Amino acid sequence: MKIKSAEFVISNSEVAKCPKNPIPEYAFIGRSNVGKSSLINMLTDRKSLAKTSGKPGKTQLINHFIINNNWYLVDLPGYGYAKVSKTSKRKFQKFITNYFEQRQQLVSAFVLVDIRHNPQPIDLEFMQYLGESGIPFAIIFTKADKLKPKAIERNVDDYCQELLKTWEELPPYFITSSSKKIGQEAVLDFIEGTNEEIESLKNHS
Repeated sequence: MKIKSAEFVISNSEVAKCPKNPIPEYAFIGRSNVGKSSLINMLTDRKSLAKTSGKPGKTQLINHFIINNNWYLVDLPGYGYAKVSKTSKRKFQKFITNYFEQRQQLVSAFVLVDIRHNPQPIDLEFMQYLGESGIPFAIIFTKADKLKPKAIERNVDDYCQELLKTWEELPPYFITSSSKKIGQEAVLDFIEGTNEEIESLKNHS
C-alpha cells in the first residue's frame, strides 16, 4: 500500500464524538515509551503526523487520522505509565476500554511491544483483555534496530512461547524499526489485505 494522504481529523476523549462514517479503523496502543508516535510517522511516511515527545505519556486522547481517504489510523493513549496520576490513569483506562468495547468501525488493534524486553505483565494482561472482549489484534514489536538478528529471533520466539501458555494460536505479529523503516510494508500490506477482505464481504452480502 502506498500512503498518498494522511491527515489529522479529530482528538477527543469520548467515543461518542469519534467520526461517524463507517470506514475501517485500526487502533495503535502500547505502553507509553514503546515508540508509538515514531512508528505511526514511519508507517505514514510523515515526519510529524503523530507528536513524538521525550516525555512518555504524551498522547492522552483518542486521535483519528484519515489515511488515503479510506481508512482511519487511531492513535490511543499509552497504558501503564507510572508518572500519570492515578485519577487520570483511571480516566484513560475507562475511555480506552469504552473505545474498544463500543467502536463498531474498529477492525483490529495493534499492540506495540518493545522487542528488547521480556514479556511484560501489563502487555500480556491487555492482550488477554482484547481476547476476552473478542477484539482482533496483532502485535508490533518495535525498536528492532537496537538488537542483532539472532537476539530478535530469540526474543520473538520467547514472546510467542509465553503467549502460547494462554492462547491456542498466536496473533499476527510484525517486527519493526521506525528509524530503519523495517516492517513498514508488512504492516501496511496487512491493513490493505484486511480492507480488501471487508470490501469483498460487503459486495457479497
